[in-house]
Amino acid sequence: MKVMHFHFGKDGGAERFFVQLVGALARRDVSQKIIIRRNRVWRKEIEQSAEITQSNFRTFSLDRILLPRAVRRTARRWKPDAMFAWMPKGARLMPSDAGCIRLARLGDYPVRLDDFKNIDVLVCNTPGIAEHVKTMGWPRGVEVISNFTNTQRVAPVDRKVLDTPDDARLICSIGRFVPRKGFDVLIRAVAQMKSTYLWIVGDGPEAENLHGLAKTLGVENRVRFAGWKTDPRPYVAAADVFAMASSHEPLGNVILEAWAQRRPVVSTRSEGPRWFMRDGENGLLVDVGDAAGFAAAFAKIEGDAVLAKRLIAGGEQSLRGQFSEEAVAGAYLKLFASQRDSGGQRRAAA
Repeated sequence: MKVMHFHFGKDGGAERFFVQLVGALARRDVSQKIIIRRNRVWRKEIEQSAEITQSNFRTFSLDRILLPRAVRRTARRWKPDAMFAWMPKGARLMPSDAGCIRLARLGDYPVRLDDFKNIDVLVCNTPGIAEHVKTMGWPRGVEVISNFTNTQRVAPVDRKVLDTPDDARLICSIGRFVPRKGFDVLIRAVAQMKSTYLWIVGDGPEAENLHGLAKTLGVENRVRFAGWKTDPRPYVAAADVFAMASSHEPLGNVILEAWAQRRPVVSTRSEGPRWFMRDGENGLLVDVGDAAGFAAAFAKIEGDAVLAKRLIAGGEQSLRGQFSEEAVAGAYLKLFASQRDSGGQRRAAA
């Protein structure tokens, strides 16, 4: 089977899942060609799994003219079984005459559908996104295929790397430093707790504001900014609790990563977690923006070892039952083959 991907994302949870899926498809003998932005830190992780072309595909660039022509030539010559666009920008590169099934993956709620005019099927990673595009009037196919993550447990990073005592209570969070990720909420929560440390793994435009907030609240000596990490799992594994404070999170792939490292999770009641988390069973849920709620949840886990063990076991069960590599990769393979198996006819609208 042959699949061609267009991915112009930056560095975050969606990109980590992209890397995971490319590897999973390669392990299932799928031949892949990929177009990505230049200088992606995660490129080396997919180099052995696919043939890579680099292009920023900017509006005012020569690539904006030349790249679509190159894609059409490649499609005619290589004859892929599927062409797979990631997010709206990738969909803009999709040719109108691909000769195969044309897919676009949505990891968030789109505000318009114009970018998907050459797409046969929208692949949504949650039921909520699927219902959203149908409500917007999407006339063609819709599939729900969620994410998976690497379930291998890793050794924790030494806490001394971030100048954190071994016996301190440690909370970890991951993500791009943008307002909707709610890292300010976690800093405010830690400010309400004595002796608790917070590791934030990531980077982004809000970095200066977050550093400033930690200093203003007097917790700069207990908040550690780890920077962007290609593999954040050792940092999660070193923590006592994982937290996700997003005000808007269609899925929350970082929660799956925390479950894989057998860590109890506290999350906001944002869109994705409301779908797959059950309060008190596989995690604790608090309201968006509720710093006191996060502090209370952290204290509850710290004071109740039985609860902590139950949340860890529930998270692991959810991960393996609902978000396994076998199930997700298998669903994609079935979708990639659907046009070929139907005699070359485009997939009917869902």
